[in-house]
Amino acid sequence: MAELMERVACRTPAAGRDGVTNIPAWKFDAVRSAILEALADGPVLYKDLNAAVEARLGRQTLDDLGKLGWHVVTVKLEMEVRGEIERLDVKGPQQIRAV
Repeated sequence: MAELMERVACRTPAAGRDGVTNIPAWKFDAVRSAILEALADGPVLYKDLNAAVEARLGRQTLDDLGKLGWHVVTVKLEMEVRGEIERLDVKGPQQIRAV
């Protein structure tokens, strides 16, 4: 039961935004792993990240997760704060890569 109660504090790298969103650790871990797998072969366009994560999660996990897009954004931002991923400084659509 303790595992069900574990939560991860997710922050944002945006200056002036001090809010924290707490999500269940299993959700954070599942989405984080899928993001890292998606970035293993190189940078990914931000607009393609949801589909890349969805392709790497099982149907039951997706059903239990809830709103995939919201979780992808929340976990992605925390991963940026931790320095695990970064936005590329390129012209055009946002791209992210693993550090």
